[in-house]
Amino acid sequence: MGGMNKIDEPTIERARRGDHRAFAAIYHAFAALVFSVALRISRVWHDAEEITQEVFVNLFRKFSQFGFQSSLKTWLYRIAVNTAINARRSHLREDARRLVYEKTAILREAGPDPAARLQAEEEANALLDLLPQEQRVCIVLRTIEGLSYQEIAEVLEININTVRSRLKRGRETLLAWKQGEPK
Repeated sequence: MGGMNKIDEPTIERARRGDHRAFAAIYHAFAALVFSVALRISRVWHDAEEITQEVFVNLFRKFSQFGFQSSLKTWLYRIAVNTAINARRSHLREDARRLVYEKTAILREAGPDPAARLQAEEEANALLDLLPQEQRVCIVLRTIEGLSYQEIAEVLEININTVRSRLKRGRETLLAWKQGEPK
C-alpha cells in the first residue's frame, strides 16, 4: 500500500497544533489505509471516499485530543471503523441501493487473469455480506488489513477475547457457507 510511511512524533505534534503541511503528510501516509477499511466495511466505493474525507475532517478538528495512548495508526483505524459503521447503519436505515464496487478497484489488486480475479472478489464479498457486522469488521481488520488481535481490540475498543470469539464465529460461518452448509 503506497504512502504507508511511519509518521514521526514531531510531525504528529505539528499537525496537532494546526500545521497544514504536517497534516498533509499524515493524510498522504494514511489515506489509502482509511479508504481500504472504509470500502471493506461500507462496500460502496463512493461511500468509502466520503467516509475517508469525513475521517480526515474529523481528525483535523479533533487532532488536539490525540494523546499518544495508542499509535496514530490505531487511532485512525478506530475513527475509520466507527465512521464506516455509522455510515453503513445510516444507509441501511435509509434502505440504500445495493452495494456496488467499481471494476477498477477489483482489477487494481489482482493477478494476470481479470475474470478469475473478479469472480474471486465477488465470492469473497458475497461471503463477507453473510456475516454480522461485528464479525465482518474483525475479519476485514485481521485477514485483509493484517492487524494483530491486540490491534483489533484497540481499534474497536473491545476485549481481545471478544476479538478472538468474533473471528472464530465469523470463520466458522464462512467455512460452513463455503462448503454449502449454511449455519
